[in-house]
Amino acid sequence: MTTSSATSDQQDSGSAKAASSDRLLVSDRTNSLLGVQIISSGSYVPDQVISNEQLRDERGFDPDWIQQRTGILARRHAPENVATSDMAFEAAKAAIERAKVDPADIDLLLIGTFTPDYCCPSTACLVQDRLGLSCPSVDLQAACSGFMYSLVTGSQFVATGNSKLALIIGADCNSRVVDQSDRTIAPLFGDGAGAVLMTRGEATQGLICYQLGSDGSGGPLLQATTGGTKEPNTPEDVAAGNHLLKMDGRNVFKWAVRVVQESIELVLEKSGMSAGDVSLFLIHQANIRIVDAAMEKLGIPASKVAVNLDQYGNTSAGSIPICLDEAQQAGRIKKGDVLLMCGFGGGLTWGTALYRW
Repeated sequence: MTTSSATSDQQDSGSAKAASSDRLLVSDRTNSLLGVQIISSGSYVPDQVISNEQLRDERGFDPDWIQQRTGILARRHAPENVATSDMAFEAAKAAIERAKVDPADIDLLLIGTFTPDYCCPSTACLVQDRLGLSCPSVDLQAACSGFMYSLVTGSQFVATGNSKLALIIGADCNSRVVDQSDRTIAPLFGDGAGAVLMTRGEATQGLICYQLGSDGSGGPLLQATTGGTKEPNTPEDVAAGNHLLKMDGRNVFKWAVRVVQESIELVLEKSGMSAGDVSLFLIHQANIRIVDAAMEKLGIPASKVAVNLDQYGNTSAGSIPICLDEAQQAGRIKKGDVLLMCGFGGGLTWGTALYRW
């Protein structure tokens, strides 16, 4: 990886666009981590459905434009009294109930999120308390790649014997961090959470090949500019919406298509496998055009790709585990199947893995 040598905010933004749209900083380093398994999953999305037609009636957005550009027909928004921890709790509770395990046996909790309830304490600690767990609990922030980073991190603990039963969650309440009047970004995002329980597995189960990556030079392509220690929020910032997420959609799209294609090709090549060996592709549900473009370049039929963004929109770190849970409950995953999971988002970050169920 390289870092930007720009000396001003304007130079930083320009270099980020050039870096992310004209070249892709994907190294050829991959890893393998076998002997772990997912024993159950759970997911949660709020009841409140926000359709494209509702956005037209309330905000003047064009439903046809949203569907054609994104593939999204509706999204779920959390009501005012529901936060990220609440959705994570519900997803975790479903996974625990399906696994029929004693919560007291869970010895690790990781939550991938970039929309925590608070700056402090962590969302993971809030969920740990509600579930009555006795274990270390921590948030991981990798935006829409958050679940993949959390999954790989949890797998390390399980594979080394430092965790016997790990709870891994991806959850985001995106509706709270985007400008709901901005037609270029508000229709894209929804709220939701997904969870998995992991423990030791057979020698062939787990992460056959994976890569986690980042390119911080592309950070300005997807960012909220105030609210941290570098630029604390002022009343003027909040009034101007500077604390909300902004996105350079055109360059993010170009980068996303390339990182999905190249990282998938890399893990397949390194594992000696082909796309035909994969039973199901679980690609981050950001935009159907990103998913379709990458899958077309890779020659992957639509029947092998899980899609739910038409109903949920982009649920960020919740995206992949929600897809996984819905696929499992629908009977689309059986023991021995090879799944390919690929998350990508702000940072810029990505995580791609071949996983044997």
